[in-house]
Amino acid sequence: MKTLALKKLRTAVAAAALLAATACSAPAPAAGDAESPGAGGAEYPLTVDHAMGSTELAAQPERVVVLDSSYIDAALLLGADIVGYAHHDPAHPFGSYLGDVSEKTRDAVSVGTLAEPDLEKILELDPDLIVSAKMRHEALYPQLSKIAPTVFSESTGATWKENVVFLGEALGKKETAEDLVAGYEARARAVGQEILAKEPGITYSLVRFFAGDTARLYSSNSFIGHIMTDMGLPRPENQPDTTEEVFVPLSPEQILTADAGLIMVSAYAPEGPEGDPARAQQDSFQSNPLWKRLTGDILEVDDTTFLTSVSIQGAHAVITELANHFGVDPQLP
Repeated sequence: MKTLALKKLRTAVAAAALLAATACSAPAPAAGDAESPGAGGAEYPLTVDHAMGSTELAAQPERVVVLDSSYIDAALLLGADIVGYAHHDPAHPFGSYLGDVSEKTRDAVSVGTLAEPDLEKILELDPDLIVSAKMRHEALYPQLSKIAPTVFSESTGATWKENVVFLGEALGKKETAEDLVAGYEARARAVGQEILAKEPGITYSLVRFFAGDTARLYSSNSFIGHIMTDMGLPRPENQPDTTEEVFVPLSPEQILTADAGLIMVSAYAPEGPEGDPARAQQDSFQSNPLWKRLTGDILEVDDTTFLTSVSIQGAHAVITELANHFGVDPQLP
């Protein structure tokens, strides 16, 4: 069993596109792509059950349009040919934690924002598969499904691991996708055990600065919460939490409730006016006398990687940075 787990771990990490070593260092070397479409015994025509019903794929998809950023990462992880993508930030459509994906995305073009994808551009690309989520584009499903076979997961975010397998099924790579998820989980456990062996009783919290009067204390239902659960690293007992949202509001008077052995801190602070509210909020909180009474080790982390990547690659990058912070083996191949 140990040999099989190690094999899966190495396969997953090798297939994950360009894992980032840390927020301040170069990405790990690129590894081989996932298996070619059809690996894992999928036969076409293939009917995929999904959040909007069921869709038949006549043949293995070769031209994929992805309308959610987490599906960009999942498609790259599985070696899909992305011809079109929707983005949040047109200047940085592919997260830095992915490393250099210019060759893999050379022929991919933007089809607009996540909020307003351009249907005419999608039509021009002549895709044979469109992927998104019901919670994001439910209203567009009838039009998208007339352009090409379209499959929607119920959501993104909390279902990031399940969505890799969902896309893998449509691409004929379900077994590969399952191995990649299992490999990530094996690596998370292994690195978490090393951290706990070195720092018994360690706990964590993550505070994010965004805008307004309250900061955000991320919950066990968030992306970072899932990663830390997979690593076996707990939140402090009695810390405010929720299973309904990804964070709980944190007022200046509640700063001490964010205390933990490791306090990760991030801010949504892009350059220019858009990032000014988060920078102002961070300055206000960190100049508060209560902030100076926090006893945990404070680690500044990259907002995109730790909060919004919501992908296997992003999770691997988080694990690598935490391993480096604690000085343990990152379990890279």
